[in-house]
Amino acid sequence: MKFNLFKYALFSTIIVLFCACSSKEVYKPLKLAADWKAYETSKHTIIDTSSNVALLEDRTVLTHNGLVNVAIKSSHRLISESDGWIISASVDGNLSLTSQNDIGIVKNFTLKKSVAGASVFGNDLAVTFADNEIALYDIQTKSVLFKEQGGEFTAVDSRIVNPFFMRGLVLFPSLDGKVIFVNNNKKKRLRTVIVSSEDNFNNVIALELIQNKIIAATSYKILAIAKKEIRVKYEVRSIAYDEGEVFIATKQGEIISLTPELQVKSKLKLPFAHFYAMVSNGDKLYVLEKEGYLIVLDKKSFDYTVHEVDFDDGFVFTSKKSFFVNDKKILTK
Repeated sequence: MKFNLFKYALFSTIIVLFCACSSKEVYKPLKLAADWKAYETSKHTIIDTSSNVALLEDRTVLTHNGLVNVAIKSSHRLISESDGWIISASVDGNLSLTSQNDIGIVKNFTLKKSVAGASVFGNDLAVTFADNEIALYDIQTKSVLFKEQGGEFTAVDSRIVNPFFMRGLVLFPSLDGKVIFVNNNKKKRLRTVIVSSEDNFNNVIALELIQNKIIAATSYKILAIAKKEIRVKYEVRSIAYDEGEVFIATKQGEIISLTPELQVKSKLKLPFAHFYAMVSNGDKLYVLEKEGYLIVLDKKSFDYTVHEVDFDDGFVFTSKKSFFVNDKKILTK
């Protein structure tokens, strides 16, 4: 059975918006600090986002490091930024790699079906398709190096994560809650690890390496992989990383600091809070909340202040030190 990723992503977004709008309770801070004045207005509005890139209305690209002068075709969806390339693809699988350093260098692939995520390392292109098939391609010859069909799924969360290259491995985050380890030299699957096994919206939404531990998350669970596998159950809205910490914001209005072994270090609960995104900057964690608030936490003490900030609902994207919402850039200090 084939699946249309974009219909399911849209459906998941509608479900989230419906649930948010139908709830009568909203977050109300007990105390407000001064209004947050550190923001700028851009001349361009975000019209779409992916895991590490955002598309602006002039079809140029915003990455975690800033603006990139690469224009995306109107027929293409922006997929990712990886190893100096901007990756985009059409619904029917025409994928393009555009060099960030020289926009005249473009490599095109005819993959013939919808792409969910993609990454590049050296001469290898790793792709997760919308039907949960995974594949590796040689960029120069465009030949298939590895291909395997993943398991069936019913619906996906719109937060799709791209394949992750690490120390001779390719980690493919699947659309049915798994991480698939492929040997990048032998082009052979080594193992498959289950993050969670829910029926719907169970795709991997986060994948990172923290202190030699692989941290993966779905909307339902977080997994740490090292010598052993550790799983903890959280309904994750947002996730951020530091050198030795994992920060999560949950659907229950919690902000939690975890060790790389997923032990709780600190926890804060803000009743009815609906978190959009988090930015870790220096000794502070910044959390953007739906009703127009910015929560600023001290990472050690977890003391916090709440500030009103001016933005409207829309696409949210984060860089290393800022939030972007529609045409607003909210700066952290």
